[in-house]
This record gives sequence, structure tokens and C-alpha cells, in this order.
Amino acid sequence: MKGAVFLDRDGVINRVVFRDGKPGSPRSLEEFEFESGVESALTALHRRSWQLYVVTNQPDLARGLLDQETSEAITRRVLERLPVRRVLICGHDDRDECDCRKPKPGLLLRVKEEDGIDLGSSWMIGDSARDAGAARSAGCMSIIISRHYNLDSKADFRVATIGDAVELIGNSAME
Repeated sequence: MKGAVFLDRDGVINRVVFRDGKPGSPRSLEEFEFESGVESALTALHRRSWQLYVVTNQPDLARGLLDQETSEAITRRVLERLPVRRVLICGHDDRDECDCRKPKPGLLLRVKEEDGIDLGSSWMIGDSARDAGAARSAGCMSIIISRHYNLDSKADFRVATIGDAVELIGNSAME
């Protein structure tokens, strides 16, 4: 079994969209904008033989604020531009009490079962306590990319950029 790098989407792969002062997901292709440096950072991880997976909560699907067609178009854009193996989406809201909505580890466990990933050798890069919680529950190391909206989120590591996260993973793999 091999390790993987799991990545949250909004706030890691792409910029969050602020509505009423709160970070949220893009609801249209026009709102979807890749984070600076994400392409080169993920290409570097991929060249080091890491399997890359995007695992994302998208409750706007359940809330009727994001349609399936737009969600699929955003996923296609991610898959076309970045060296990720798969994009896994939880389209539920908290009230659904599913096992795939982070901080529950369902999406990571699904990858473990379907792709034979060793979660103990894996990492989760996110921008929220939910991401770190999913990593912890699955037995992965967690990295939070610092943002002004997540200063109270706890993880194994906190970095300034996706590039710093990649460097941290690369340095730990050499030890």
C-alpha cells in the first residue's frame, strides 16, 4: 500500500468566495479561480509519485444553491488542469448526518478501500478544522494553510502556502 495526499478544494485548490463576510464555495464557473501556485505545487507532488485526491464538502448541492451541472463542470476543470487522480464530493449538509461529510473520514476511507491507499502514510491539506478532523479520524497527518478565517483551526502543521505544504511533505518523506 502507498500513501496519498488528500486536498480540500475550496481554500486550497481554488479561492473561496466571500458572501456576507463568510468563506464559501464558488457557485458558478465564473466564480471558480485556482489558488496561486497550486498547479506547480501539485505537479511537484505528483512527480514525487504521490497519488493526489481532492476531497470536498459541497453542502450547497443539498441546499439547492449549486446545481449538479456546475459542480461537474468545476470538477472537470480541476481534473483537466491538475494532476489529481480523483475528485470526491460530499454533497450533503450537516443535517444529513452522512459518513462522508468532513470532519468524518468517509471520503478518505473510500479511497483507502477502492485504491489501496495507506492512510497512515498519507497527508491531508486543508483550510479548516473539518479537514484536520477528517485527517485525524482517518489516521493521516494534517496541514492547514493559514487564512484569516481559520486562525483557530488546529492541525498537525500550519503553513502559509500550498508550496510550503508540499515542501513539508517532501522533507518528511526524506527522513
